[in-house]
Amino acid sequence: MSSVCIIADKNLSRLTMAGTELRKLALWVTILTLVQLGATQPAPRKNVLFLVSDDMRPEINSFLGPDFPTPIHPTMFTPNLDELAGRSLMLARSYVQQAVCSPSRTSLLTGRRPDTTHVYDLVKYFRHVGGNFTTIPQYFKQHGYMSVGMGKIFHPGHASGGDDPPSWSVPYYHAPSAKYWGPIGRRHSWLAVDESTERQHPLPDSETAQNAIETLRKVAPKAKSGEQPFFVAVGFHKPHLPFIFPEKFIQHYPESVIRLPDNQYAPVDMPPEAWSEYGELRHYSDIAKLNASGHINTTLPKDVVLQLRRAYYSALSYTDSLIGDVIGELKNLGLENNTIISFWGDHGWQLGEHGEWCKHTNFELATHAPMLVYVPGITDKGIKPEKLTEFVDLFPTLVEAAGLPLIPLCPKDSSKIEVCTEGQSMIPLARDPSAPWKQRVFSQYPRSYPVKEVMGYTMRTEKYRYTEWAKFNYKTYMPDWTSLAGVELYDHVTDDEENHNKANDPSYKKIRNTLSQQLHQGWRAALPNVRDNTLYFTPV
Repeated sequence: MSSVCIIADKNLSRLTMAGTELRKLALWVTILTLVQLGATQPAPRKNVLFLVSDDMRPEINSFLGPDFPTPIHPTMFTPNLDELAGRSLMLARSYVQQAVCSPSRTSLLTGRRPDTTHVYDLVKYFRHVGGNFTTIPQYFKQHGYMSVGMGKIFHPGHASGGDDPPSWSVPYYHAPSAKYWGPIGRRHSWLAVDESTERQHPLPDSETAQNAIETLRKVAPKAKSGEQPFFVAVGFHKPHLPFIFPEKFIQHYPESVIRLPDNQYAPVDMPPEAWSEYGELRHYSDIAKLNASGHINTTLPKDVVLQLRRAYYSALSYTDSLIGDVIGELKNLGLENNTIISFWGDHGWQLGEHGEWCKHTNFELATHAPMLVYVPGITDKGIKPEKLTEFVDLFPTLVEAAGLPLIPLCPKDSSKIEVCTEGQSMIPLARDPSAPWKQRVFSQYPRSYPVKEVMGYTMRTEKYRYTEWAKFNYKTYMPDWTSLAGVELYDHVTDDEENHNKANDPSYKKIRNTLSQQLHQGWRAALPNVRDNTLYFTPV
């Protein structure tokens, strides 16, 4: 009996060992199968956090250098944008297509220029006057993204058909506190709000930031599981007039560090068409009582200029803090490594330089605006290509960064084409800052006169800004280059503040002729490596 038991024990031992080996084999088969499945399954699509500010010139601490808006400035307090810039494609030389809200935003959001969108003011809606163009958020929505918008993305009201409904998956959000602050803002060009008032009446941008945080929490589960990525667009109104901000931000800019511009005069030999009488600022009650005309070579009182500059800086820092809050929540949710973050200001702003205020011009300070694009895995260490870029370049950039079907270059008449772009993806610059790139960028601004309509077409090159104010036909949307009301040429090598118009200087005649030819050739001639309406780059 005992021998039988011994034999049985040995057989059982063999069976147990065999079972162990079988279990190990099964485990390895399972692991290898999962690895193979993982290799064949596409990674979750990247989300997009789309951040926008209003009237923000690139006066951000990380932009310090030759492309900073002005040599006369305090140390800027922008820690959150600086941190984002340190891990982004930082476009320090990015230019808008028209320096006013709706035309600029419409151009960026459709990837097409004003002469294609036919939007030059704050009234016309591109779908009515230009074409049924697909927008950035709409494109992502069409490719399965949850598209959510809030604050100021499109110019609100008639200019966007009510925030362009086709762009969004859910109803659009506007801060309810705007109803309270609107009438107050009309009386004050700037206001530092104390904590007690702010607790009782939150500022609109603060409510927008809180809504963004709550939205990210709602869309995070599906984004993390791979069920549905998101495109969340958050538009802040500040530092747009009126400069209303929490009182605590003014501490970053004591009166002792605020200085007047060093050029409170119009450019020498500037044509009058180049000037704007900054009616946007003059209509606020506190400014209106000064009876300022806004005429060329007039200025506001010294103390008013200093106060406005200080308030603008404070409002800009307030926006920076809100951006930090939203990005902070993205990090808390564990979404940062799979979310593209873009930030841009819709155009520049003039803070008393040349005696000029607001935007509405073709000067460097009005057309130059900040843009940052963070793409996980590509820009993490920060990239700053010294290239001229344009706002129409953002649409194709985000599409390529997200791995969506690339967008073709628009033909000359794209009025019937829903998806195309008049810009080019900047991802090649993110991979190789020395990649072939455009050498000229273009902006424009209209002027109306009793005798004729003119359009100021301006071109920025490495060394120059060149502008022609040409008679413009609003039926054909074409300039008449033979009928010029004025010409400007600023040499940024010797005059980066654009204080001297050299258009009629005999020593610049040859340069002017070359620049004029390039301006007339337009933006298509400035694109590198274009064949058959497709952009080609050397693979990296």
